[in-house]
Amino acid sequence: MKPIKYLAGAAMMLALAATTSVAETRVTYKSAKSTSSYYQMAVQIAEAMKAGSGIVVTVEESQGSVQNVMEVKARGGDYVFTTPPALVRLAKGGKAMFESKGDPAFDEIRALFPIPSLTMHFVTRADAGITSFAELEGKTVLLGKGSFGAREGEKYLKLFGLEGKVTLAEVELSNAVPALKNGQIDAFVTAGSYPAPNVIEAAASTGVTVLSLSDDQITETKRARLTIPAGTYAGQESDIVTTSLPVVAYATTKMDDDTAYALTKTFWDGKAAMGDAAPWWNGVDESLMGNIEGKIHPGAIRFYKEAGMALTDGQM
Repeated sequence: MKPIKYLAGAAMMLALAATTSVAETRVTYKSAKSTSSYYQMAVQIAEAMKAGSGIVVTVEESQGSVQNVMEVKARGGDYVFTTPPALVRLAKGGKAMFESKGDPAFDEIRALFPIPSLTMHFVTRADAGITSFAELEGKTVLLGKGSFGAREGEKYLKLFGLEGKVTLAEVELSNAVPALKNGQIDAFVTAGSYPAPNVIEAAASTGVTVLSLSDDQITETKRARLTIPAGTYAGQESDIVTTSLPVVAYATTKMDDDTAYALTKTFWDGKAAMGDAAPWWNGVDESLMGNIEGKIHPGAIRFYKEAGMALTDGQM
């Protein structure tokens, strides 16, 4: 019996050592500009990790997702970053903004968990009576400049036959709500996690209609379909069907399995509490796992198997 007791005790000591090791782990989380909602999400994740696993997460500001991916070449096993899966695919293929900048390190990128998607919002003033994209013709629309939402909004206007048929407002997106309220614009386009703060403000102060896309329009955009549930915004009585650009937290194969497991488990275990503090987390659920392109980190896979969450062959 003594050898059995000894072995059991040794196993407990090893397990304790592993837990202590993970708890002492430090991770850098590269997110977005400090003024963005995604930076706020990063701060929430850091707090959740410290409370749930003891992992110390340092949040770094970023100038964008491309930079986050590029830094994989110089970072180690403590690096976590966020980016749309499409950019990881382009990096691995050396295409678009990664042309002639390829690196073997890109092939070692592995997913951990999804975070709130960049969700398209086409927001119209309620008293303008706009209920479809066709009714934007002749109206003044604010797209903003340089952002994903601005580029995507411009693309949709072209796809839906509205190029040259709307007046594009020369107003910064930060001024969208007052511009809508004073009648300077009829609509604005914004992309971000839902519920979007500027849409919340507009709905509460002015009254808005957020346009839904048809199935055919969603197919034309080649983006992921996303439903914003009824009641998300003031006066919203029905679901809004729109598009989104998935965003995922990634590490690389340099990260050890125990750390990847702890990060992933703590994220999902703490998501409900984060949702109580910021509703955008309530839009993250198991359905977003299908948006992850490519392989998931082995440590994260261990958690997903334990949790009974389905993975595709390509993710394994």
